Amino acid sequence: MSGSPSTAGVSTALLTDRYELTMAAAALADGTAQRHCVFEVFARRLPDGRRYGVVAGTGRLLESIERFRFGDQELQMLADVVDRETLAWLAEYRFSGDVDGYPEGELYFPGSPVLTVSGTFADAVLLETLALSILNHDSAIASAASRMVTAAAGRPIIEMGSRRTHEAAAVAAARAAYLAGFVATSNLEAERRHRIPTTGTAAHAWVLLHDDELGAFKSQVAALGPDTTLLVDTYDIRRGIELAIEAAGTGLGAIRIDSGDLGELARQARDQLDALGATDTKIVLSGDLDEYAIASLRAEPVDSYGVGTSVVTGSGAPTAGMVYKLVEVDGRPVAKRSAAKESRGGRKSALRRYKPTGTAIEEVVHPVTVTPETGPHDRVVPIPLMRGGELVAGLATLEESRGHLRTALVSVPWEGLKLSRGEPALPTVFEGTAR
Repeated sequence: MSGSPSTAGVSTALLTDRYELTMAAAALADGTAQRHCVFEVFARRLPDGRRYGVVAGTGRLLESIERFRFGDQELQMLADVVDRETLAWLAEYRFSGDVDGYPEGELYFPGSPVLTVSGTFADAVLLETLALSILNHDSAIASAASRMVTAAAGRPIIEMGSRRTHEAAAVAAARAAYLAGFVATSNLEAERRHRIPTTGTAAHAWVLLHDDELGAFKSQVAALGPDTTLLVDTYDIRRGIELAIEAAGTGLGAIRIDSGDLGELARQARDQLDALGATDTKIVLSGDLDEYAIASLRAEPVDSYGVGTSVVTGSGAPTAGMVYKLVEVDGRPVAKRSAAKESRGGRKSALRRYKPTGTAIEEVVHPVTVTPETGPHDRVVPIPLMRGGELVAGLATLEESRGHLRTALVSVPWEGLKLSRGEPALPTVFEGTAR
């Protein structure tokens, strides 16, 4: 997992809801706190129009569980919230249960048991908000980013949405987008915390600061070298390109266009750059791009994209819609029966079936007590993540998780990668489970 040096040793215990503390306190009082329970995280459905989801945030979640402690300041704050016995229990709290789940970078579908938390009721119930806040946010970002990467068809995408979201969410969004295949971020804290490559050039303010556009370009080239990227659409784009080449020469690294009819402007810019002899100068497009806009630009002479608002907001689906539900108590399946919000009782696992060619064909969700017939190419999806409150050795790094997602997407039937509305890329089959 990627490290988080800036947050090492910092408690995450107050990243919980008051009602979770209330339930823990009541369970401690009535003797049910030590009952062995299993909670599952899953999504009942995918966001409208989506055909798959991407599991993201697992690494961040596991690190947060390790730091889940109630120190003196937290306990003092909670003194008027819970009774003295509960405070004493919280002072000694360490999650000591087990966690299993889909590897980070794995695809998920409706009903997939993305995360399974096993332990005492009191231990596990405190993790609900922490688990859902991380997984819902990061999975939403990664799912949107993955669609953009697919639409870009091999052209690199830079994440540059920090100004369009909460400052803490910006770092998590940069990590999730990188997991999904973005090549870099403009967020420096994401580089420090998660070792994600960073890149960036200048905004329109840089050009406006100077008395003329040529002066701004020359100054930027003097500071950063001719391999920099010059923003050419502050005034007139054609004139901006002329001045960019005058300032940097034909070895200019790239120009960026941030507004207007991006497809038409990219074609005109490519013709103009080639005519000026800058045949190797790249064209970077930005400006309210999403997966649909990127797909529409596929035939244009674009070298890379910068994406901001749409990726950090999940491109219209800012949450993955995952829930954290109790499914087993002391080995007995339990299930919610509310209309439209039913759950399936009992601890479950999942098997992904594949054709001999490597194409995935279905997701089989089943009780852990039932082993479905397994073909030679099928794969059990969940893996151990924590045992006895300790991280399992050898968990994937962020880079390895990026590779896992690339492999997973290759296995999806081609129609499952379409941006158009349709059924999930893989059907979810429930074997041996009942509502």
